[in-house]
Amino acid sequence: MFAAIPDGETLDIALGLAVRAPSVHNTQPWRWRPTPTGIQLFADPGRHLTATDPYQRALIISCGAALHHLRIALAAMNWSTSVEYCPDPAEPRHLATVHTAPQRPTDAQIEQAAAILLRRTDRRRYLPRPVPAGHIRALAGQVCAYGAAVRQVPDSFLPRLAEPMRHAAEVHSADPVYQAEIARWSGPGRTADGVPSRNAPAPRRSDEVPVRSFAEPALLDPADRPDGAQWLVVGTPRDDRRAQLRAGEAISALLLTATGLGLATSLQTEPLGMLDSRREIRTGLLHDCAYPQAMVRVGWASGSAAPLAETPRRPVSDVTAA
Repeated sequence: MFAAIPDGETLDIALGLAVRAPSVHNTQPWRWRPTPTGIQLFADPGRHLTATDPYQRALIISCGAALHHLRIALAAMNWSTSVEYCPDPAEPRHLATVHTAPQRPTDAQIEQAAAILLRRTDRRRYLPRPVPAGHIRALAGQVCAYGAAVRQVPDSFLPRLAEPMRHAAEVHSADPVYQAEIARWSGPGRTADGVPSRNAPAPRRSDEVPVRSFAEPALLDPADRPDGAQWLVVGTPRDDRRAQLRAGEAISALLLTATGLGLATSLQTEPLGMLDSRREIRTGLLHDCAYPQAMVRVGWASGSAAPLAETPRRPVSDVTAA
């Protein structure tokens, strides 16, 4: 079978944008293999965080985000995509194969592609300024397009999110294996992956909903006030690998759309690696109707906040197999 495929230069550009996708602890746990009939995506088990993500959900979601980034990048360069999810049951690392065909992009695809290089994970406090309902609807529409669902957490329900977040932080603070993993994947020495000190603020114990702590944080947070973030929970009706990949695509679409709207965002998954905490979020916030895959903080960055540095990325050659 002959397939229409991008030339090498186009594919290199698209993969260079795909690796800008968010991933758990910026591990970038993906491998790409271009073939004459499609672009294959594989999970990289050597980058699995066994203490942070014991069930590999965050790893698969990260790969789904990279998959969406690739599709958007190709769309902006006049290539439509279709995806075979989990095409080889005998090879669970083979998560997807992307097929391409020439097609002009939509305005929304061009806008999302432009947002790839602008998006940052901003873990600092946000302004106490509401996100317009129209913006939330736009984000929800992106999530729903990939078969997932999103719930905005009302202020009155924040304790139902804060409790499992706080419980996870307490368990992890006493877990030497987890602490060693965090020390390995964050701190001042990260140059190609991981979370550098310059991208992590100090823990904020006073915030109603705590966020994950990283090693040797050095990002200044100018906001001396409670966090004004609004919280979204992204869930899926199923909880298999295909659903997790689609959740990653949905989260990527949400984050890029939010960036285009001028919103700051930060992805949170810490309690979802613990069965009891995840179950508590599923019951308390999603009413047992969906499986929570990630929480997203959205809001407005402080005008006095310094621009965020880019987090490091591995070169395309390091994540591409011949």
